[in-house]
Amino acid sequence: MTIFRPCIDLHEGQVKQIVGGSLSTTEPSTLKTNFVASHPPAYYAQLYRTHKLRGAHVIKLGTNNDAAAKEALAAWPKGLQIGGGITIDNAVEWLDAGADKVIVTSWLFPEGKFSLERLKALSEKIGKDALVVDVSCKRRDDKWIIAMNKWQTPTATEVNAESLAIMARFCSEFLVHAADVEGLCQGIDEELVQRLGEWCTIPVTYAGGGKDISDLSLVEGLSNGKVDLTYGSALDLFGGTGVKFEDCVAWNNSKEDCSTAVR
Repeated sequence: MTIFRPCIDLHEGQVKQIVGGSLSTTEPSTLKTNFVASHPPAYYAQLYRTHKLRGAHVIKLGTNNDAAAKEALAAWPKGLQIGGGITIDNAVEWLDAGADKVIVTSWLFPEGKFSLERLKALSEKIGKDALVVDVSCKRRDDKWIIAMNKWQTPTATEVNAESLAIMARFCSEFLVHAADVEGLCQGIDEELVQRLGEWCTIPVTYAGGGKDISDLSLVEGLSNGKVDLTYGSALDLFGGTGVKFEDCVAWNNSKEDCSTAVR
């Protein structure tokens, strides 16, 4: 059963929608921004709370976002997930600040190589039910390679059945941004969605390229209902014209039990 999962992307303390491939740790001038919100982060958190849209992810894209993130978490304690700069040293702090789960990527890949030891240690410290692994990736020929550092640095790890099975033992969900199409509103990576449906044994949320409400049906069909979908720049909440928030809420409400709990 595919459902809509909302997001709150934070950059320099503001809610924004950014073209994923334009994020850079060295060249800020390359940044391409589709939307800058006039509302504070708490506005979106409260909106999701009102409509019982659990499982929303708050992503801190770079520095100067902690206060904004904590504002969102305070608006819906234990209703949101938090990612961006999460490590074993601060994960408990973010859970105590109100996050339902923490999302981790870069810390698991010291020098670009996956560390199973780090994943095990974090899972043991906070419990796998509180842990989401972000396996956001970029396509390389017929493969998808996990990318860290705001999707700019490719790791040595491929997204496939084997790697996901190993990670799934120590976390409760996956979050997958298709960085090549993130923020472009030009269509999802259909093959990746299909493969995620085949490979994943735990809940997984896909983000990247969603442009129309029909993408929910598309993702459901491609993944056999095993993958959830996030809309960003196409959503009217974030200045988009392709997808209405109320239609996403209606889709979720049409799915048995999904309006009150993440499956």
